[in-house]
Amino acid sequence: YLILVQRYKELFAFGPGGEIDTPPYDVKPYITEIDTGLIDDDYVNSKFKKYLKVINHSGVEQEEINNVKDELHKTFATLTQEEQKYANIILHEIESGDLKNVEEGKNLREYITEYMARAKDDQIYRLALTLGMDEKMLREMVSLRLNELNLNEFGRFDVLIKTVDKSKAKEYFERIEKTRLNPPKVNIRVSNMLKSFILQGGFDIKTDE
Repeated sequence: YLILVQRYKELFAFGPGGEIDTPPYDVKPYITEIDTGLIDDDYVNSKFKKYLKVINHSGVEQEEINNVKDELHKTFATLTQEEQKYANIILHEIESGDLKNVEEGKNLREYITEYMARAKDDQIYRLALTLGMDEKMLREMVSLRLNELNLNEFGRFDVLIKTVDKSKAKEYFERIEKTRLNPPKVNIRVSNMLKSFILQGGFDIKTDE
């Protein structure tokens, strides 16, 4: 039931434009308030420990490894979509040897949290670098978990926008959209991107690579 609640909540999370979609079904409001984190992390971690045990044992058949991995993958349904993404990255790094030393006593949830925090730092750094803006100020606003109502409280969002290097911003959006943009259009795109980024808690910005 909690897995289904988790999926439902994600159906009307923030979209790319920073707007909240209307809930697709007419259900009781309390559904969105249920703490899906109540799902027992110990169960997920028990499967993770079992996976580590078989993958590091030289005498285990590949079929058994695959079965244990499938069991672990099934528990990922209890995670958010973003958490599932990093859980899969962690497994891939373990299998490829990039994550060679799994710390004793460190569970999967701790690894996921660590990887997500690292990714969030990278997202903030890349956006600040791309737009030539104040990284510290952007980082502080993201950490506040603001909403539409208090985003520009005390004029902080306006101040943040003023730190943007407009020439860098113009170069970035023209490169991504492959068209010339006048200053007013650049300003609109900067405002929309920063608003979405802060309200969503960060995302990977588009590149032309």
